[in-house]
Amino acid sequence: MSALPRLIRTALPATALAALVALGPAAAQEVTLSVPGASDDLVERLRLNALLFRDPEEGTTRTGSDIVAAARADYGRLIGVLYEEGFFAPVIAIRLDGREASAISPFSAPADVRRVEIVVDTGAPFRLGRAEIGPLDPNTALPDGFRPGEPASTPLLRDTAEAALDGWRARGHAVADIAGQQITARHPEALLDVAIRVDPGPVITFGALLPEGHERMRVARILEIAGLPTGEVYSPEALQRAEDRLRETGAFSAVSLQLGDPRAGDIADVTAVVDEAPLRRLGFGAEVATDEGLRLTAYWLHRNLLGGAERLRFDAEVSGIRSLDSGLTAELRTRFERPATFTPDTTFALELALGYADERLFVIQGAELEASLLHRLSDTVTIRGGIGLAYFDFEWGGGAYDLTRVTLPLGATYENRDNPLDARAGAYADISLTPFQVLDDGAGIRMTLDGRAYWGFGEDDRTRVAARLQLGTLEGGNIATIPPDDLFYSGGAGTVRGQSYQSLGAEQGGFAAGGRSFAGLSGEVRHDIGDTAFGIVGFADAGVISRDAWGEGPSDWHAGAGIGVRYDTPFGPIRVDLATPVTGDQAGREAYLYIGIGQAF
Repeated sequence: MSALPRLIRTALPATALAALVALGPAAAQEVTLSVPGASDDLVERLRLNALLFRDPEEGTTRTGSDIVAAARADYGRLIGVLYEEGFFAPVIAIRLDGREASAISPFSAPADVRRVEIVVDTGAPFRLGRAEIGPLDPNTALPDGFRPGEPASTPLLRDTAEAALDGWRARGHAVADIAGQQITARHPEALLDVAIRVDPGPVITFGALLPEGHERMRVARILEIAGLPTGEVYSPEALQRAEDRLRETGAFSAVSLQLGDPRAGDIADVTAVVDEAPLRRLGFGAEVATDEGLRLTAYWLHRNLLGGAERLRFDAEVSGIRSLDSGLTAELRTRFERPATFTPDTTFALELALGYADERLFVIQGAELEASLLHRLSDTVTIRGGIGLAYFDFEWGGGAYDLTRVTLPLGATYENRDNPLDARAGAYADISLTPFQVLDDGAGIRMTLDGRAYWGFGEDDRTRVAARLQLGTLEGGNIATIPPDDLFYSGGAGTVRGQSYQSLGAEQGGFAAGGRSFAGLSGEVRHDIGDTAFGIVGFADAGVISRDAWGEGPSDWHAGAGIGVRYDTPFGPIRVDLATPVTGDQAGREAYLYIGIGQAF
C-alpha cells in the first residue's frame, strides 16, 4: 500500500509548563517536554519516540550538529505518534537554547547546546468526516471504526486499506493494490475526509515453485513437500501452508515463499528461499523424583537422511536409577519419518522399540515394530493410523508368559496451545484407540484420552490456571496374557504427585496388578514473580483405578498436592515440585521432590 500523505503544519512556538524533564547525562543537556492537556500515556509515547531523549552511545558525547539533526528528525517522529493517536493538526516547537530547531541550518549548527525545549500542542482529536474505500470484494469486512463520526487515526486507515486488499487477495487477486487516495483535514471542524481507491488487479494463477538456497535437499522433494497447487487460483492460505510444510520438516532453519511478478498476464511463479539446518543434532535430559529415582534420556537426530527431509532419530532412556519402589527400566527406540508421502500433508513413520522394565509388580521385556501414517487435517488437528507387531516376555503375580500380538493403533491430536513447553492459553487433546489381537489368544482394545486446558489472567497472563484430565480403559483380552504395562496404575510425576510411583493399582485374579480403567484429574495455578525468570506453582492431583473396563468393578482413589518453583529458560522452564499425600495414612506426613524440565503438563 502506498504511503498516506503527511498532513504536517508548520511548527509554531507555544508556551506551557514542562510536563516531563529528563537529563541526557552523557551530553549534559537539559531536555524538557511539555504537552498541555495530554494523557500520561501520550506523553510517554512522545518521549520514547523523541531522539533528543535518547542517550548517546557509550563513550561519546553529542555535538551541536548531532542535536540539531536529532531535533529536525523529531518533528516528523512526534507528528507520526500524534497522527496515530488521532491528532491531525498538531503544533510542535523544538527550541535549542531558545532558537527554533527548524530555523537552524545543519551547516551552521552551534558548537554546543545546553537547553532543549519541546512544546507540543496536540490540537483537537479528529473524527472521520467522509469515509470511503472501494471497490471492495463483497465478502470484505472493514474495521468497525471506519465510518463517519468515529475517531480517526493512521492505524485505522492502514487497517482499512489492508482489509480491502486482503479481501481481494482471498479471491485470487494477488497483486491488488491501492490505486489512489485523497485525505483532507478540515481543521475548524476537526474532521478527516478519506477516500481510498483500490485496484483489484487480475486473478492470479500459481505458476511453478522455484527453490533457491538448497544444498543437500533434492528439488523434486522440495516440490512434493511444499505441495504448492500449481495451476490453481492464488490464495494466501495455500501460499502460507506451502511455506509451513517446508518449515515443519525441520530440515530448514529458514523458509520464505515469495510470489513473483505475473507473467503472461495472470500467472505468477513462487520463489522458495530456504536455508538448510545442520544435518545432525544430539540432546540429553535428566529428571529426578524422590520415589522414581533418576531418569536419563538422550537422542541423536539426522534431519535429512536421503536428501528428501527424511528424519532418523534414536532415543535412549534409563529410569528407576536409585528408585525406592522399582528396579531399572531401559528403552531404545529408533524412528524413521518421511514427509509428503501420498499427499503433502501425510507423513510415513516406521518405528522400532526395544524395552526392559523391572517394576514393583512385574518384570517385562519386549520388542515392537510399527508402521503408521500421520495426516494433518488442519492447523490444529492431526490423525494417525497404522499397524504394529509386538513380542513380550513378562512375569507377574499370575505367572510367566510370552506372547506375540498384532495392533492397529489409531489416534487423533488437537493442539492450539500458544507454547507447548509453557502454555499460557489454548488447549490440547490426544485420543488413542489400539485394537489388538494376541496370536492364539484373545483380542481387545486399549483406549486413552489426555486433555489439557490453560487460561491466563491479569497483565501479560502472569497468573495462569492449568487443568488436565486423563482417562483410560482396556476392554477384552485375557488378563493373564495382557502385558502388565498395558494395565493402568496411578501415582508419581505423570499422574498423582505426592503419591508413590504406581502405588495404586487393582487386584486381578487374586494378585496385585494394574487396573483396566483409570481416571486422573490435575490442576495448577501458576504465577510469574515480577519481571524475574522465576514463578511459583500450587497444584493438586487425584487418580482413580478400577479393576474392570469402563470404571466397573472395585475401585480406589488417592490424591496429592503441593507447591513448586519454575525458572524460565530458552528450552523450557526448569521445574521443582514438592508434594505430599492428601489421602491415606501418610497424608501430610511424607514429602516427594520432583525436578525436571518443562511444565508438569
